[in-house]
Parts: sequence; C-alpha cells; structure tokens
Amino acid sequence: MDLTPSMHRLCRTAIALAGLWIIPAPTDSWSLDSTEPPPAERRETLSLADAALRALQHNLDISISRHTRESRLADIVIEQAKFDPTFSINGQYNRVASPLNRPVFGGTGGTLNTITTFDQRTNSVTVDATQSLITGGSVNLNYSPSRTNVNQDVARGFLFNPSWTGGLGVTLTQPLLRNAGIDVNKTFIKVAQNNADVEQHVFRDRVLTVIASVEQTYWEVVFTYENLKVAQAALKAAEELLATNRAKSKAGIMSIVDVLQAEAAVASRVEQVLVTEKAIRDQEDQLRRLLNPGEEDLRQDVRLTPTDPPVTALEPISLQETIDIAIDQRPEIIQAKKNVDSGELNQQFARNQMLPTLSLQGTMGMAGLGGDYGDSFTRNFSGDFYNYGAGLVLSYPLGNRAAISTYNKRQLEAQNAEVALVRARQQVIVGVREAVRRVQTDFKRIETTRSARIMAEKQLQAEQERLKVGMSTTRFVLDFQRDLATARGNELRATVDYNKSLSNLARHKATTLDRYNFQLE
Repeated sequence: MDLTPSMHRLCRTAIALAGLWIIPAPTDSWSLDSTEPPPAERRETLSLADAALRALQHNLDISISRHTRESRLADIVIEQAKFDPTFSINGQYNRVASPLNRPVFGGTGGTLNTITTFDQRTNSVTVDATQSLITGGSVNLNYSPSRTNVNQDVARGFLFNPSWTGGLGVTLTQPLLRNAGIDVNKTFIKVAQNNADVEQHVFRDRVLTVIASVEQTYWEVVFTYENLKVAQAALKAAEELLATNRAKSKAGIMSIVDVLQAEAAVASRVEQVLVTEKAIRDQEDQLRRLLNPGEEDLRQDVRLTPTDPPVTALEPISLQETIDIAIDQRPEIIQAKKNVDSGELNQQFARNQMLPTLSLQGTMGMAGLGGDYGDSFTRNFSGDFYNYGAGLVLSYPLGNRAAISTYNKRQLEAQNAEVALVRARQQVIVGVREAVRRVQTDFKRIETTRSARIMAEKQLQAEQERLKVGMSTTRFVLDFQRDLATARGNELRATVDYNKSLSNLARHKATTLDRYNFQLE
C-alpha cells in the first residue's frame, strides 16, 4: 500500500511516540544496580472518624490551646483567692535592761541614791486573722496575750509580777462609695470566668478547624484513589483497542496508522496512570502530616486506604435554620458575646472607681490582766475592760484624671466589643449562605456530570459499533474514550466536592463534632 508524504510523517511521529512508550523504565526511584532493597510498604485502612480522632489526639496547636484554657481556669481561682482569709501568728521575746534616772511609782522608793537597773522581760504571741469581704470591706481579728516580768528590786509596787495581759480586738472597714458592693468586687472574677469561657471556645474552634482540614484532605485522598480507577479503566480500553487494531492489521483489514494511533493513546494513558499514582502518594503524605505521627513513623512508607465512600444523597437544608444554628453555636459568636459582657463589667468597675473613697471604720476590743494566763484569759472575756470606736475616712484625688481616663478607655473597649459582635454575626451569615449555595451547586454538578458520563458511555459504545463495521476510525474512538475518561473524572470531582462542601457547611454551623459524637472534656 502506497503512503503519501503526510502519512509518512504521521507514521514516523507515531513510531517515535510508540518507541518512547515501549522503553523500559524503573517503576520507582531505586536504580537497577542498587544493592539496598526498597523500603517495605505498610498498608493501613483508615476511616474518616479514625482520622479525625488521631489528628485531635496528637495535634500540637490543640495541645497549646488546651494548656492555655487550663491557665484561664487558674485565673478564676486566683481572683477568688483574693477573698480567702489570712491567718498569721507572731511570737516574740524581748528583754530591756535600762538604767533608771528617776523613781518608779510603786516600784522604787521616794528617791534614788544610785543608778538602778530596770530589767523587763516580755513574752508575747499575736494571733491575727483577716477576712476580705465580698462587699469590699475587711474584718480583722487580733488576739495578743503576753507575759511581763521585771526585776524584783523595783517590782515592790506591782500588783502582779510576773503579769499576764490579754488583748482581743476586732476591726471592721467597709467602703461606702468606691469599691463598695458585691457586683463591683466580683468584677474580676466574672471577667476571669468570661476569659475562661472564651478560651474554651477558642479551643473548640481549633478542634473544628483540625477536623475540617482532615475531612478536606481525606476526601482528596478518596478522589485520587477513585481517579486512579478512572485512569486505569481508560488505559485498559486503550489497550483493548490496540490489541484489536493489531489483530486487524495482521489480517490486512486495518492500516498501520490506526495501530500507531492506538499505541500513542496507550502511552498517554500510562502517563496519566503514573501522574495519578503520584497524586495518591502526595495526598497520603498530606493526610499523614495532619495525623501528626512521630518522625520515625513519618519516615516509613505507609499507604493509607480510605474506607468511607463519598455521600451522593442530597441532605435537606433550610437556609434560615442553618443560619440560626450557626449563630447559636459558632465559637466566634460566643467569644464576641463574652467579650461584650467583659467590656460592660470593666466599664461598670471603671465608673465606680471615679467615686470618692468613703470608708466606715469600727473597732472593738477587750482586755484582761492576771497573775497567770488562765486568770488573764478569764478577765479578758469578762467584759469588764473594753474599748470601742467608729469613724469615717474620706479621700478624693483632685482632678481624678486617672480614673476618668480609665473610664473613657473602658467605654471605647466596650463599644469595640459590641461592633465586633455585629461584625462576627454578619460574617457568619454571609459564610453560611455561601456554604449552603456551594452544597446545592455541587449536588447539581453531580447530576449534570452523571448525565454527561452516561452520554459519553453511549457515544463511545456507538462509535465502537461504527468502527466494527468500518464506518469510523481509531482516532474518533480514542477521542470518545478520552471524553468518557474526562466525564468520569468530572463526575468523581463533583461527588468529592459535594462531600467537601458538606464538611465546609458543618464547619460553618459548628456541628462537626456532632457528626462524630465527639465530646470535648
């Protein structure tokens, strides 16, 4: 059979392509002369729930957030501890030996003829307890028994020597303006509780982010595995066509050009299979990185096999209901609300700090004296010897600029917190609307790409029948095979994108944990 010059050029091109395809190449990066065996592969099956759980258990950001949350809980205890009672004991021994320059009434005689030593020894214990009140005041209870002994040559006029004295005193201080009231004094406890709640939702937000990242990558792994099946099916179809064309060429009913076209198509399909296999390895590595394995485990060649099939059914979605769920559960909204609450608390406290300091002080005490501790203790609580007093203390800094400036600052912070809440709600609403549209659009893509794939299958089948009866060419059949592979890939991509969109919608609604029945502890 005579060939035209253009057909000669086509044959040379096809032979070159075919030659490139049939050159043997190593199947991996190990050289043929290498004496070291390739690392053994280890396969693991992995469900989506297992992947999410493993990622949460070892994620470093979550560990940091967990520690930060625990520190915020410690801040609550620190603020509450400001109202814990304080107890102290102070024991002392003092001795003073001093020269007398004049007579001591009741101790020495009327006149002194020489320097006389006055030697006094005192043993004392002071027990003190202070309680800060939630109203802003404080109560101090003080009990201080002591024993005093003086030298005998100057102690003739003392009633008791040694003598025991006891003193019991209670002091109450209560602010009436600044720092007065339960709400004012519980401000920083409430702020610490709000900060702990905020950190709890920051922690929850990071958990949701980690799971969403795992889901997105997991479905990409599913896509690459299924896409490999599509590429392998296209390769098999091309190889079957090549085998048929070779048989017909040997029988003399088909030209060598059809054989070369089929060989070139097989080479192209082999390349697609290789590229797809590489994509699988890349996505597996990305998923393994999210699972946070140790370095030794990461060095090993582990193949992950996803077990969860993609969802293809449409989930009923109500836009308004979805928005309400998102506003009610999104961590950003809850954080913004807590920040508004804290801003109002700080503003109220700053307003209170602009008031003058007016405090009521009251004291009451009892005393006792005896020759021994028991006698002194009895008289101390007999009520015969007592003291009491009360007073008011008023102070106000002229200008009070620091308190006024602090109040203005807290006002601005409270206003910013309210604006941030409004902005967060707007962002959530817009994000949810986009996520719902994305789910609906991707589901429609599944339907349209499925129809396109069915039509491509029918067209390929019809063209193959035409080729059998000599009414078509290998080139047309190869084109329809390529179109079918593209249609299958598009359907697969639409299906995976739909599952990724469902994951994205759950992330926007903050219901990702509910899908796995995970509970944060």
